[in-house]
Amino acid sequence: MTAAGEDARLIDRFLEMLAAEAGAARNTLAAYRSDLNGASEQLGGRLAAATPETLATLGEAWASFARATVARKAAALRRFFAFLKEEGHRPDDPGHVLPKPATARSLPRTLDHGEVDRLFAEIERRRALDPERPETLRLAAFLELLYGSGLRATELVSLPRGAIRGDAPFLILRGKGGRERLVPISDRARAAVAVWARTLPPGGTYLFPSGKGHISRVRLYQLLTALAADAGIPPGRLSPHVLRHAFATHLLEGGADLRALQMLLGHADIATTQIYTHVDARRLVELVNARHPLVDAGRSRP
Repeated sequence: MTAAGEDARLIDRFLEMLAAEAGAARNTLAAYRSDLNGASEQLGGRLAAATPETLATLGEAWASFARATVARKAAALRRFFAFLKEEGHRPDDPGHVLPKPATARSLPRTLDHGEVDRLFAEIERRRALDPERPETLRLAAFLELLYGSGLRATELVSLPRGAIRGDAPFLILRGKGGRERLVPISDRARAAVAVWARTLPPGGTYLFPSGKGHISRVRLYQLLTALAADAGIPPGRLSPHVLRHAFATHLLEGGADLRALQMLLGHADIATTQIYTHVDARRLVELVNARHPLVDAGRSRP
């Protein structure tokens, strides 16, 4: 396969991941494809194999572009190279050499508590119709682990068969960049996994098998969007990554420490975790107004 052909193949794989794991919209995928194809053409069809020195020339070529355009192109490429490293297509990530113009960071999509309740209610409705249906039991395990533990889609679908045991309240995952993190597993999640595991034949490598491997991220995304539709939630609003965001958002709303949240999510830089603080701004204002010592002092004045 030519270098240009390899670029095209890996770009397709990357966009498939974005659609399945992050629920990226069609326009978003088209923008990523355009930016990546453009960069590949600039580098003679050798984007996936680019060295840091070669990649730096792209930033120089973008010097006349608007700041927002540079930020978008650089973000697309950084995410692409992070994907290549994570999936084992190259041993390094040269994305750090790309420019990082200061721009406002977009807020993560998430769900409110009522919408999450509707997802679980739909699971219970399906179980009431057929308590032993394996597809429903598997979906219940997916939902408990995505929302209850903040797993990434890739981490979830590739869990080994014995990763979650009934007597262990946590598991250790190796996530992006090879970083390990401790992931608490709730009693509910362990129970849901145990019920699902009883439907599996003896042996096997994966907790969520499919064919000779494990269920794909694309299939996981399809199952979740179907669940959303049945729960009365627009399918485009739900993805594995949205449930991960909901996990983080609702923990922070409940009083979780930002450093603890960073550890639970497996973020290398707390700046990544700080994006979630926007969701808690209203609660923090209410907290200051209700609990600050000066509030009581003001009330006691004549």
